Amino acid sequence: MTRRGTVALLLIPGLAFLLIGFLVPALGILFAAPGANTMDIFARVGTMFTDPYDLRIIGRTIGLGLIVTVLCVVLGFPIAYLLARSTSRWAGILLALAIFPLLLSNVVRTFGWLVVLGSNGALGQLLTWLGITDSPPQLLYTPFAIVMGLTQLFLPLAIVSCYSAVSQIDAGLDDAARGLGASKLRTFWDLVVPLAAPGIVVAATLVFAGSVTAYTTPYLLGGSRQRMLATELFSYSSVTVDWVSASATAIVMTLLVVAVSVTAARIGRKGSVS
Repeated sequence: MTRRGTVALLLIPGLAFLLIGFLVPALGILFAAPGANTMDIFARVGTMFTDPYDLRIIGRTIGLGLIVTVLCVVLGFPIAYLLARSTSRWAGILLALAIFPLLLSNVVRTFGWLVVLGSNGALGQLLTWLGITDSPPQLLYTPFAIVMGLTQLFLPLAIVSCYSAVSQIDAGLDDAARGLGASKLRTFWDLVVPLAAPGIVVAATLVFAGSVTAYTTPYLLGGSRQRMLATELFSYSSVTVDWVSASATAIVMTLLVVAVSVTAARIGRKGSVS
């Protein structure tokens, strides 16, 4: 057996598992949801893009997802670059600390923000102590709370993705650029960032997909005031038991993720070619 055939044989079980794990739930949404007719589901999908209430939720989900994505990439890439280029013996420990939050439950990390952003939380007390506000402001159940929670949730994922991309770039190119007179900032911006563009695209895609489909963090930090698609899906399926709307919401979430993934793949392909 050729090497290519061996690789294909090893990939088949995992790919089959992923494919079945995606197709079965997707088909279940369309054809097996209790009391839901397929045509009614597609009709409900159409109304979600015309109804002002649904459009607000879709817009909030996309908007907050984009903000979180930008924050994670802007904060995560410099950290990944410094860790990848560091020659310190502590670099490995620092990388482990950067990705350590991934080992903790989302619920645990989100409850930490309840303590920080609560009416008597640390951030509100700090703002009052500094004289910025007369009394602790309402930070919970706001878009700000959701953005902070999701950014902290997905920042380690962005760091890992960017670190993998930067570590594959020969550090000698940095030295060569500086030897030709380029500053550290210009070397970083004109050399490292373009070469690491595919990794940045992957990081942005993963963060955005996770942000628009996250449930626990928007539910705990946004409450009923700041509904997103995931919290709306839970409400339809568990509170009002409206399976048509629940299936339609799931389809819209899937379409968003697929559209972003396809767009990101094209951007990454162009970046790698250039």
